[in-house]
Amino acid sequence: MTTTEPETETPTEDDELQALGEQLLHTARTSPVRTVVQALVEEQTILSAPAVRQALILHTDDGEMAHLEGLAGHVFSLGLDKGQRSFLCLVLSMVGIGMTAIAAVRELDERQLQILLRAILRLAGNDTIAVGTRLPLRRNRRTDVEGNDQ
Repeated sequence: MTTTEPETETPTEDDELQALGEQLLHTARTSPVRTVVQALVEEQTILSAPAVRQALILHTDDGEMAHLEGLAGHVFSLGLDKGQRSFLCLVLSMVGIGMTAIAAVRELDERQLQILLRAILRLAGNDTIAVGTRLPLRRNRRTDVEGNDQ
């Protein structure tokens, strides 16, 4: 009777990205850098791009770490779409890299916007404000569209 060894699962890209994210978070030296890395890990699509990883990752004796300045120098050559590029520029601005107008949030999808809002709260050290489903704005029944009393 022959015994077969249990099959070892090949790590998926998601597993590799998760391990990379944990390593980058572990080696982040400051809270703002950790905030930016956490946002990139949560966003996933940007970090999954090989060009981004090549520009971002610095190999050190302590393992791989995020080199945000190196990434910033390649923002427009990474092959990112407009929303991804806006997200990246906004989170890089959290560590003082670049000057991105807050109006860039208009390019973000709902998921990216939630991640960015959580990152801003994390950066501010605020853990009391929740980011989640927004409630629709209700119009005041006593005023019309122009704000005139009815």
